[in-house]
Amino acid sequence: MLLRFPKASQAREDEVTPRPLFLSRRSLLAGGAAAALFPDAAAAALQAPTTVRPRDAKLDEVTPKKSATTYNNFYEFGVAKTDPAEAAGALRTRPWEVVVEGEVAKPTTFGIEDLLNFPLEERIYRLRCVEAWSMVIPWVGFPLAELLKRVEPTGAARYVAFQTLHAPDQMPVLRTGFMEWPYVEGLRLDEAMHPLAILAVGMYGDVLPNQNGAPVRLVMPWKYGFKSIKSIVRIRLTRDQPPTTWNRMQAQEYGFYANVNPDVDHPRWSQATERRVGEFLRRKTLPFNGYAEEVASLYAGMDLKASF
Repeated sequence: MLLRFPKASQAREDEVTPRPLFLSRRSLLAGGAAAALFPDAAAAALQAPTTVRPRDAKLDEVTPKKSATTYNNFYEFGVAKTDPAEAAGALRTRPWEVVVEGEVAKPTTFGIEDLLNFPLEERIYRLRCVEAWSMVIPWVGFPLAELLKRVEPTGAARYVAFQTLHAPDQMPVLRTGFMEWPYVEGLRLDEAMHPLAILAVGMYGDVLPNQNGAPVRLVMPWKYGFKSIKSIVRIRLTRDQPPTTWNRMQAQEYGFYANVNPDVDHPRWSQATERRVGEFLRRKTLPFNGYAEEVASLYAGMDLKASF
């Protein structure tokens, strides 16, 4: 028997999620807690989705929501995996603005209500962390490319830099010298414009929890999780490659690209296998986290062991 798995651009959400769950998720966004907090998002969430990742043999089962919301890296709230869920309640996500500036024709400040008025979709993506664990999460969001198109990048724009909120009164670790703050990340412009790259405002059909990067975060499914910066307040298009937090701290361990590559080991552990959160046995790590068919062409001719 020949099994054919569609590309991300070929699947509809009702082909990914059982129809009753698909409809109930829409109802939740339209009339439940999400609608109460995001009145403008309800109508947007009811629009037909355009691009979703199929649930296929590469992805397996969705990680239970409890696991995905209690086992996190968000160092502004603590270094233990349980710290963010315990401490992130102090994060204030209203009001919220994202400034988009730099090499653009139309610098714009987007309020959270503006972001929620983009057509929202649900996409089931694997998130792979450099510590060799992974999750499969149904994100609610929209393509980053749609936001970037609104500000009209100039011909000089080659990179996109991101910055997390810097609020020591809300984020206890910022009051220490543990890392250099604020947290920053970056992408090449063509990576940022790829249809798999999204800005997420929710997960599991509900509001994005604080510990998972509320109210808006990046999701880059073919890169290690630290590239998917949380609680974004600034996006800047630049001519030059921007600094990134982990590369700046430990360049020998964390490269700018951070593409999932089982052939490039972290100096302190192997990346050849991973453990899905909630599972005991380990599995092989897939190149580009299983999205090679969609994104490998972005890196044609590059030495991915040197440009890690």
